[in-house]
Amino acid sequence: MAAVESGQPRAAQKGKRKKRRRANVRIDMTPLVDVVMLLLTFFMLTTVFSKPQTMELNLPPDDDVKIEVGESSLLTLRVAPDFTIFWNKGSNPKLERITFPELRKFLMEELRNNPKLITLVKVDRDATYNNMVDIMDELNLANITRFSLAPMKDDDKKLMSKAG
Repeated sequence: MAAVESGQPRAAQKGKRKKRRRANVRIDMTPLVDVVMLLLTFFMLTTVFSKPQTMELNLPPDDDVKIEVGESSLLTLRVAPDFTIFWNKGSNPKLERITFPELRKFLMEELRNNPKLITLVKVDRDATYNNMVDIMDELNLANITRFSLAPMKDDDKKLMSKAG
């Protein structure tokens, strides 16, 4: 397993101190490879792998299918790039501003008033991805399972600029 190699001592020189020669130590690593492989296999087999967190998406079967939704059960949330949130119900063009901390309470109240509530979320392209995820988290925490994501159009931006 280990070996010590020693060389021949040098002849003593006059007037100088005798230097001590170090012994060379050589360790044979071959038996340790088996131990390392056993440990690696053990840790690989006993580790619990985390499952990826996913969200279930229900997509319509065809793009041409139109789904009719009652105006009273449609809530539209529009998110500006500066994380300003506007909401309206149905086709009412008047937008109202709401702050992010108030959003969950508002959503829970709307869901309590209308159990068939469908929420349409429109996020500006210039907003961060984190803003969209925060809105979706608030919907999830408010137990709203029926929501859709839609692109924000120029008409929505004009409505937001008039309201804000």
